[in-house]
This record gives sequence, structure tokens and C-alpha cells, in this order.
Amino acid sequence: MSVSDIFLKDILTATKTIAMVGLSMNETRPSYFVGRYLHTRGYKIIPVNAGHGGKRFFGQLVRSSIDEIDEPVDMVDIFRKPEAVPEIVNDSLAKLKGLKTIWMQIGIKHESSAQKARQLGLNVIEDRCPKIEHQRLFGELRKAGFATNIISSRL
Repeated sequence: MSVSDIFLKDILTATKTIAMVGLSMNETRPSYFVGRYLHTRGYKIIPVNAGHGGKRFFGQLVRSSIDEIDEPVDMVDIFRKPEAVPEIVNDSLAKLKGLKTIWMQIGIKHESSAQKARQLGLNVIEDRCPKIEHQRLFGELRKAGFATNIISSRL
């Protein structure tokens, strides 16, 4: 499903708290880079990783599962294989009241889970990265040599 830049920018602007399922504490993993970047941009990151439950990461307690989250979450960002998506989406829909967005990382799609979330009024993004989209839409890719056609006085 194609999504517009306006749609993506609206999601990234409205989102304040992100539960990152599959966030790695290994600094060489893509999920770590994404989590760190979003955290430094002011998003509250709630790490979810069964192997690191109870540890602290980005100033937050790492949860072993969605079931352990007891605070409002705007977006669930999924860094797991497609076969894990249905359980994550079902748990998120059941537990996280007020959830607005299910975001599946690059390479991750699951049509029936996406359709279920959309039918319940949630935004669903598949096969994209919020870090890349944030950088592209908010003019930060220029730091890496990409032309964004956004004029800014920020260094």
C-alpha cells in the first residue's frame, strides 16, 4: 500500500511514545541505531525484548513483552520477522489502549495483521523505517550528503 509523505509526516509529528519490539542492545544492530536516533529526537522509546527484560535502555525499563507495558503508547515499531507480527499486533491491539500506529520495519509485511489493525482505525506502515522517513521528511538527510530540497539554517 502506498502512503504519502504528508501521512508519514503527520504520524511522526503526532507520535510521542514508541514501543520498539525487538530493539537490540547491540550497538551494531539496525534496531539500536533506529532507537537511538528516535530517542535523540525526543521520542520516548519503550524497549521490548524478551532476552533483555528488566534491564535499562535509553533510560527506560526493557519490557519482555507488550503485556508488561502499562503506559500509553502511540506507535509500535516492529523489528521482528514477519511470522512474529500477528502475535505482536494482536497483543498490541488487546493491551495498548489509545494505540494509533503499527509500523513494520524494512522487509517486514504481514497483510492480514495490517488489515486487522486498519479495520480498527489504526495507521499501518509496512516495509519502511521511521528513522529514514524522519530524516528524509524533516531535512536531516542532508548531513549525509542527500539532497532533500529543504532549506534550513540548522547546522
